Amino acid sequence: MIFNDVLYEAKDRVATITLNRPERFNAISESMPDDIANAFRQASDDDSVHVVVLTGAGKGFCGGYDLKTYAEGDTTAIQEMPWDAMIDYKFMRHCTEKFMSVWRCDKPVIARVHGDAVAGGSDIALCADMILMNEEARIGYPPARVWGIPTTAMWVYRLGAEQAKRMLFTGALITGREAADIGLVSQALPLDELDDAIEQLVDRIKGVPKNQLMMSKLLVNQAYENMGLANTQMFATLFDGMARHSPEGLWFKQRAEEVGFKRAVAERDSGEPIPGSKR
Repeated sequence: MIFNDVLYEAKDRVATITLNRPERFNAISESMPDDIANAFRQASDDDSVHVVVLTGAGKGFCGGYDLKTYAEGDTTAIQEMPWDAMIDYKFMRHCTEKFMSVWRCDKPVIARVHGDAVAGGSDIALCADMILMNEEARIGYPPARVWGIPTTAMWVYRLGAEQAKRMLFTGALITGREAADIGLVSQALPLDELDDAIEQLVDRIKGVPKNQLMMSKLLVNQAYENMGLANTQMFATLFDGMARHSPEGLWFKQRAEEVGFKRAVAERDSGEPIPGSKR
């Protein structure tokens, strides 16, 4: 089954959902969040499926939102001042809710991160129940340096306060090997061993009755929901819009228009102070 930017396949109790924009590193288009939600609804409703594998086509898992389009061009992601925070929040809340369909899927979800999961791509990957990752691939949220906040806020719930702050204060990209060391992902393996490890894990899970898997997932998830996950995501989604309309966020948008998104990102991520600051 094809949902525009996502592929769906079910076989032998396993559904495979593939982000499918390999020519753009599976960057998140306007339609992809809905496609993800529809595919995971299909997996939840598919009575033959016991477990889901989430992956990306081509070399990468997901490079985040298609920000080259947003940053270099005219887009509702950046409004003329005065800024209406609720217009921004409504759009980004929609994306966050669609990504959380991974978290709320009735079936266990294993993320296969064979290539980089960056920015919004990490938002999606971290909604999975378990992540197996290529030890050389990278994961992180560089827009935390300027122009973004991770709206699903799953860094907090997967890492705890200190490591989540480290990742967001620095905007660092870390390898799968380091991600496993700090407990962000279940396993990090050489790329040529990744699929065998996923197959072994999936084979172990898919023999469990669906009702038992659903109860176990709900048991763990409700603990995090009771910690205030929805409220945290509300603030994160509001802050994400604020980050794009701060003095530094407006500088980044202007810089991307002047020199191109790639160079603006390199300047942002260099470690030098962010230009455009009024503080």
